[in-house]
Amino acid sequence: MQEPVYVETLSVKSVHDEVKPVISAKDVTVSYADKVALNSVTLNVPANQVTSLIGPSGCGKTTFLRCLNRMNDLIDICRVRGEIIVAGQNIYDPAVDVVTLRAHVGMVFQKANPFPKSIFENVAYGLRIHNMAASKSELEDRVELSLKRAGLWDEVSDRLNDTGTGLSGGQQQRLCIARTIAVEPQVVLMDEPCSALDPVATARIEELIDDLREKFTIIIVTHSMHQAARISQSTAFFHMGELVEHGPTEKIFTTPKDTRTESYITGRIG
Repeated sequence: MQEPVYVETLSVKSVHDEVKPVISAKDVTVSYADKVALNSVTLNVPANQVTSLIGPSGCGKTTFLRCLNRMNDLIDICRVRGEIIVAGQNIYDPAVDVVTLRAHVGMVFQKANPFPKSIFENVAYGLRIHNMAASKSELEDRVELSLKRAGLWDEVSDRLNDTGTGLSGGQQQRLCIARTIAVEPQVVLMDEPCSALDPVATARIEELIDDLREKFTIIIVTHSMHQAARISQSTAFFHMGELVEHGPTEKIFTTPKDTRTESYITGRIG
């Protein structure tokens, strides 16, 4: 059973009215072979905010997240129907270049996955692939900026040639965040980025997420309702492949409209 969240102790943040969405999903349905994993999801994601996707295991939240940069394309039996608009374009249009899309909609995974390269080359990788640095000095400046944004520069500036896999778990995750944001994405997707971290490292990542939303739109899948309440301005609750409700985090946790949301938040389901 899900641990109950006592809303009166939560630090929640409000959503500003009429924030322009950076992502608009309409009637998104996802099937794996004959099994429907996500059913007709419509959701607008506001810009420069943290949006949390919550719900029980297997409810479709990670499936939806992976739709937003077409990671589900890598699964042969997966079929996606519906429309997802990013920056005015349907990302499932056959003309869309998926490599370019994933630069604009980056992703940080549940388990830190630094490349078996140096710290510097981990961050420089995407910059090289997308030809985003005209000179060695510009490349170095961009790597430094990304590491600073990820809150890692002070810890690694004197060992940039060391392997990224030699860092602690929390540092590896911040390195992966630095690698993702180096190419200046519009949106950063995070799939339970703290689930393998200790409380201290988790707190550091949460602080980082709050800082990064000034520059990026962040969508995070989390099993922790406390985390969702701490870091997000809007929250979407998924259950059995459906988007049950979406709105300002404070309202979702204090006055949900749907009884299923209330049951999940209070620990009666999930």
